[in-house]
Amino acid sequence: MTSLRKGLLRIEGAADPVSGTLPILTGVPPTTGDGVGVDDEMRRNLAYGRPRSLLPYTRQWGYGRERAERELPTVVLENDLLTATFLPGYGGRLWSLVHRPSGRELLHRNPILQPANLALRDAWVAGGVEWNLGTTGHWPLTCEPLHAVRATAADGTPVLRMFEFERLRRLIVRIDAWLPAGSPVLYVHVSLHNPADQVTPVYWWSNIAVPESAGSRVLCPAERAFHFDYVSDLRHVDFPGADGADGADRSYPARAVRAADYFLDLPEGERRWIAALDEAGSGLVQTSTGRLRGRKLFCWGATAGGRQWQEWLSGPGSPYLEIQAGLARTQLEHLPMPGGATWSWVEAYGRLDVDAAAAHGNWREACAATAEALERLVPPARLDEALGEAASFGPPEEWLAEGSGWGGLEGLDGFPPPGPAQEPWGHLLATGRLPVCDPPAPPIIGRRWREALEGSADDWHAYYHLALMRLADGEDDAARDACELSVGARRTPWALRVLAFLAASPQEAADLLLEAHRLRPDLRELAVETLDALLVAGRCEAALALIEELPYRDHGRIRLAEARAAHATGDDDRLRRLLAEGIRVDDLREGEVSLDRLWLAVHPGEPVPPRYDFRMSG
Repeated sequence: MTSLRKGLLRIEGAADPVSGTLPILTGVPPTTGDGVGVDDEMRRNLAYGRPRSLLPYTRQWGYGRERAERELPTVVLENDLLTATFLPGYGGRLWSLVHRPSGRELLHRNPILQPANLALRDAWVAGGVEWNLGTTGHWPLTCEPLHAVRATAADGTPVLRMFEFERLRRLIVRIDAWLPAGSPVLYVHVSLHNPADQVTPVYWWSNIAVPESAGSRVLCPAERAFHFDYVSDLRHVDFPGADGADGADRSYPARAVRAADYFLDLPEGERRWIAALDEAGSGLVQTSTGRLRGRKLFCWGATAGGRQWQEWLSGPGSPYLEIQAGLARTQLEHLPMPGGATWSWVEAYGRLDVDAAAAHGNWREACAATAEALERLVPPARLDEALGEAASFGPPEEWLAEGSGWGGLEGLDGFPPPGPAQEPWGHLLATGRLPVCDPPAPPIIGRRWREALEGSADDWHAYYHLALMRLADGEDDAARDACELSVGARRTPWALRVLAFLAASPQEAADLLLEAHRLRPDLRELAVETLDALLVAGRCEAALALIEELPYRDHGRIRLAEARAAHATGDDDRLRRLLAEGIRVDDLREGEVSLDRLWLAVHPGEPVPPRYDFRMSG
């Protein structure tokens, strides 16, 4: 029998991140040089689809590193072979997958819940299977709730359905998970729908964290890979091949020197799968129907920074690696999705057992043995059947968790009505006017909303949102015009900040942000941006003076700004004191090297202490 039930996860966790007030005006920068790619298709996909901003989203932050026992709502699917635990409040993440006969956890079930700054909106947690939709990076809803309901398959099997409206790409995502009686694999059906009539860039990757041991091996039916190591450009390399001078086999992540991505180049016609097996040849396998084309191995590497990141995210003694599956060949690409289109596929997750000698032998033979074991576990025809079954799942029968009201605001079928966050925009639809709110209403993008404001904006609040919409559409000059109208009606920190983003020089940007900060000195995220702008403009004395005024100057980001300003003004004694006292930046960005550079600036030739070493490249 299969059951579906609600439950609670008790875990040592930090406080949930909170959504800030300030929209994210920056986009996703290019990660490769012009012309990179092995063929015309990849070159087009690498150059296509990067958003110029992450509007309408705001940053998720405010978390720390103080943890206490937490209780998180879960939804659990279980049959006689597997127990699958989902966190609807954290992007619908599959948190745990236990093989019941052996009691073995197949995923990296993180012993802690610790947000860190690795996602598009900042906050991200490690562990389990994360669903990623939108653009390169961990998706905007990774720490947001999804709607979750119970449905039923034609044979009576309960189905967990999670869904939401993703507002950057304006797509509907639906994730159906089910465990038929006696099934050795969990089935996950993903459906993406573009309700617009225009083409939309699409990105999807299922990120699967699994435990890493010294003998863990990742297997996939590929002999080439696209290698990205955070230092050099994307390269096409042999896989598993020798990894540099040390000659390490790339399929053993624990032997990797540095953090790296390997996008496995599956030949046409090969079955889509990837597995992470331990020394005994046992572990997790993920396979899918053909639309999910890409597969990837990510490892943290053996540098001090890589180890520090793992402990930062999961605590000591919990190393992990990631195997992933996506729509494109690499995570640096986007695919054009036609208006009105629906794309869907089925993924399967389960325990795979391969003879240890075969799993750790010659690469081709190891892949062949793994493929044979997968064939016995779940043949391709069964995945095709599951894809057809998903189309006949019944309607929602019971609400299990609630997401946002944005889909309801858009009038999308099956979504609950909008809530308080959407009320100002509902008022615009009902009356033709957006009410004035301070702080502003949550941002929104989309053609219908812009058209409504283009014809009705006549106050600072409406002009401000019109500026954001024009900025999201790549119309910087028009966005500046709307902002000028907004500050002409009333000088607010919100529009001044957008003008600073669009400023012609660092000095102008710093002046505008200083004025914005004076209007809202209590807003810490705005103070951090103001200090960064002053440092970029070379006004380090002004930054230090501003820090002296702040009641929250002990915050990690403020202390980091103080350290940078002290060094820039030649006050290295002050920098040494700050480093000795400790600078802990809870929202340190993945790949950020500010702390280690400051240490080396005043301690040349000395090893960087682990608490300051987060270098991804060694």
